[in-house]
Order: sequence, then C-alpha cells, then structure tokens
Amino acid sequence: MALTVEVPSELSARVPAEQRGPGRDAVRLLVSRGTAVSHHAFRELPLLLRAGDLLVVNTSPTVAAAVDGRIGHTRVVVHFSTRGDDGRWAVELREPSGDGSTRARAGGPAGTRVRLAGGGELVLAEPLSPRGERLWWAGVSGADVPGLLRERGRPIRYSYTDRDQPLSVYQTVFALPSDAGTGSAEMPSAARPFTAGLVTELVSRGVWFAPIGLDTGVASAEAHEPPYPERFSVPEASARLINTARAAGGRVVAVGTTAVRAVESAAGADGVVRARAGWTDLVVTPERGVRVVDGLLTGLHEPQASHLLMLAAVAGRAAVECGYAAAVRERYLWHEFGDVHLLLPAEDLTDSIA
Repeated sequence: MALTVEVPSELSARVPAEQRGPGRDAVRLLVSRGTAVSHHAFRELPLLLRAGDLLVVNTSPTVAAAVDGRIGHTRVVVHFSTRGDDGRWAVELREPSGDGSTRARAGGPAGTRVRLAGGGELVLAEPLSPRGERLWWAGVSGADVPGLLRERGRPIRYSYTDRDQPLSVYQTVFALPSDAGTGSAEMPSAARPFTAGLVTELVSRGVWFAPIGLDTGVASAEAHEPPYPERFSVPEASARLINTARAAGGRVVAVGTTAVRAVESAAGADGVVRARAGWTDLVVTPERGVRVVDGLLTGLHEPQASHLLMLAAVAGRAAVECGYAAAVRERYLWHEFGDVHLLLPAEDLTDSIA
C-alpha cells in the first residue's frame, strides 16, 4: 500500500522532542476515528482513552547496534539486526557517512570477512531471505557481540537526524534490560513520548497496560520491504489481561506496529490471546486483518512503507489516507523523534474528550 501524499523533507524530526521543547511528551497527537481527524497534544492521551481500555506496550530495550568495521581497507558500518537460534547474527552492511550510516551496501558474496572495531571478525554466510541481499546471516568470532555493542556500538541513525544521540534517547519508559544483552536494533518508537507521569495518570484513570516483547530488526530505509521474522514474547499475565479487557468491552490499543505483530501472532482464530514466545513471520495486511487489536498508536511512516498495510488492517485504507493528508497539511513531524498518530474505531465518533 502506497499513499499519494508527499512528505516534505522539512517535516522530518531532526532531534528528540525534549531537545525541541519541554519534554518527551511535548509532541503532537493526530487522532483518526475512521475518516474523521482531530488534533491534540500527546499529553491529552488520558482524555482520549476510557477506563477499561488497554494499552499493549513493547518492553524490548534498544541496543547500540551500529559498529564500525572494515572489508580490507574499505570502511563499512555493520548493523546487527537479530541473533539467530544457532548463534549467528543477521546483519546489514552500510556505507559510513557523516550524516549517519545512510547508504545500504550490497551484501556478499558469501565468505566476505569484516574486521570489527575492538577486535573480532564477521563472516557473511548466506542471505537472510531470497527476497534480497540486504540482510545476511553471519558468524562472529573473536568477540562477544552483546559486549561489543555495549563497548563499541552506537544507536542506528539515518540522515534525516542532525547528529548522533546517546543510547538513552532511544530507550522508552517501558524498556526492560535483557539478561542476554540483546534487544531491538531500532527503537520501538511509538512509545517514546510516554513519561512515567503520563503512565501514572493513565493508570489512575483506569487504563490498563499489558507488556509484551518484540525485538525489532533493522528496518529497510530504502526498499520498504515487509518485516523479517522477529523474536517475540507474550507472557501469560498479559494474555489474560488482554482477554479480560476485551471481554469487558475495553478497547485493545497497540502502542506501535511491533505490539500489533506480537499480539496478533499470539491470537488464535477464535480471537483468544494465549501466552507464546519464539519467532514470528506474521505480516499483518488488510487481507489477513486483525483478530484482537482495536486501535493503534504509532509514528508517522513514509508513504511507501510496508507498515501502512498494518495500519490499513487496523483502521481501513480510507482512514490512513485521510490521516496522512491531514498530517502533511498541518505540518506534523515524521520519524522516530516526531509526532504520533492514534487510530481508533470509527464507531468512537460519538466519544468526547472528558
């Protein structure tokens, strides 16, 4: 699904919200109820939800997944995407740039060796998918990758941002440290505007939270490919919370496309969510639809992004098109440091702000 809107480059959020204003939650919130659109501050979110609604939040921490390396005398940047069950890593090679590692480099051939900063070597083995050679499975020797990322890694960033930022900027309030030192290669950014104070206010108003985990891999900044398999976990307690909220008439609102993918991967054809952990290759499309999620809070995506298929599955294509046209017209900011979009069911048109 591609939208016809064009997003001017000046609508890219170049620095985090707290470096533009008073705090992380100082972003704008576009609300779509079907094709009806309204405009709010993100801090109004507690007024837009109801007691008994449930927010599904991703607790995966962001890791410093970009590491410098060399192929012979040629500099490269290695993006560590995902660790496989066999100990290999899915990686992407990119060309370095002062504006971030912005240019994808063709991977391969198999056997290509990359010397890593701080020691260790990476050897490309095979493409992750027959769809292309952007991501490769690779073996790493002479280095513990989680340790390497802690000591030599930096957060992945792209050219629409002004400068490198500390890893803390890429952690959400829901992120939990991983015992294995792994997590998300790129931030589950829909949750970034939440603060501890806002969470407290939501809870005081009767909104529930269900934590899940999904470790995001390296996105396709150029090709807008469908998501690759990712590791996820829906705990038993969260499955019970989701099922209870639905039975009581509450709306299940996923915070981010990662939360949608995890919950829908754990939902049966009967719409019941069951505890599950492992790998998911689910791609949520309008044809597949959603079984559990009623609404979605998400960032603003590129008009060609594959994520838009998921938005259309949750809210319908017309809602997405109207919302994005309004976002461009009203000068919302894009990308992980930008504004956010709340898609709710069209039948909520009669709701009013409390």
